[in-house]
Amino acid sequence: MQIGLDFGTTNSSVARRIGPAKVELARFPIGNALTESFRSLLYLERLREAGRATIKSWSGPVGIERYLEAEEKGRLIQSLKSFLSSRSLLTTEIFGRHFKLEDLIANILRDLRRQAEKQFGAPVRGATVGRPVVFVGAETAEDNLYASERLKLSFEKAGFEQVFFEYEPVAAAYHYESTLDHDEQILIGDFGGGTSDFSLLQVGPSRSHAGVIGTEGLPLAGDAFDAKIVRHLVSPALGAGSLLNSAGKLLPAPNWVYFKVERWHHLSFLKSRETLNMLRSVKAQALEPEKIGALLYLIQHDLGYQLHRAVQDVKIGLSHREKEVFRFEDGDISLEIPISRSEFESWISEELAAIEQSIAALLAKAGIHTKDIDMVFLTGGSSFVPAVRRIFEVRFGSHKIRTGDEFTSVARGLALRG
Repeated sequence: MQIGLDFGTTNSSVARRIGPAKVELARFPIGNALTESFRSLLYLERLREAGRATIKSWSGPVGIERYLEAEEKGRLIQSLKSFLSSRSLLTTEIFGRHFKLEDLIANILRDLRRQAEKQFGAPVRGATVGRPVVFVGAETAEDNLYASERLKLSFEKAGFEQVFFEYEPVAAAYHYESTLDHDEQILIGDFGGGTSDFSLLQVGPSRSHAGVIGTEGLPLAGDAFDAKIVRHLVSPALGAGSLLNSAGKLLPAPNWVYFKVERWHHLSFLKSRETLNMLRSVKAQALEPEKIGALLYLIQHDLGYQLHRAVQDVKIGLSHREKEVFRFEDGDISLEIPISRSEFESWISEELAAIEQSIAALLAKAGIHTKDIDMVFLTGGSSFVPAVRRIFEVRFGSHKIRTGDEFTSVARGLALRG
């Protein structure tokens, strides 16, 4: 059986085709319920079995539950897709063992394949897989190729015998096309955790397949928005910009640590003996030791997932309200900080400008005028951010904007494409 698999930076989803324009989504257990979104994370613990030390892993909703229930936390790793273009991150050390990035990703993909087989009742041999136009961190075409080859290798290690790639926004177009009874020239905007991708296509029932006119992509999206919330709202409460007295000299707290905190999928890498000892020394010299103490607590207890969830909550709140309160409380950390939508939009102004420029570049390269676009289909979590939607409404008109199945449209389209 061939499936459509959208392996996302934050969430993944799986679908299979069951008719000419009909798909079935895999659903994953979470507590007493089911979800169509599988968190793209891996949780590892060191256990003793039959007198021997072993390392076991869990992914998705089960991984989250295992992590939250554990009294002594193991290692929670998130956003692995963001590292695919990095030639410097080949392995990472976990409990004294070195793991290749491809093997860690393969653990997640293997669990997805097995869940799909269990639900669909047939062996999964191949997958049509979504990929961004530009991978996170890719600065050249060679970087992009390198990342896609690593992703393909991860799928092969997970037991997939056939792997076909499709651009994520093109996949979303196949899903949108399945809802049409007439031809259209459309723009697809797909906003993931790590990338924002755009495609111009001609779609409709008179065509045997979607006609791709052009694609454009950016290695930034939801995670970049989250990072700005952490930088401006959270990090100052954890000692960013504060001072320490070192041998009679006033020095700033080490900024590189907060750069890691901004990228919540990097947070677990700070939990090393060297970094923790350095921060204890900083705390002893800090003018505001309670803030450094809160930072230490965050890292020691590996609270990246909880921090990310709190950031997501306030971002979602700002999509519906002009003002919100960021709340995060755990042990030595207790934060309650007001934030307005206008503040948030000012923090992400550079990212918004980059999105606007990417859309303009796509239209210019294709030689297509704004008025020639019949419809704009937006998908992905950050498509809910009002400032992002406003970019498209101003350029194309609010009457041309369509949304739907924001978290599963790519997987649906991949299943149809396959």
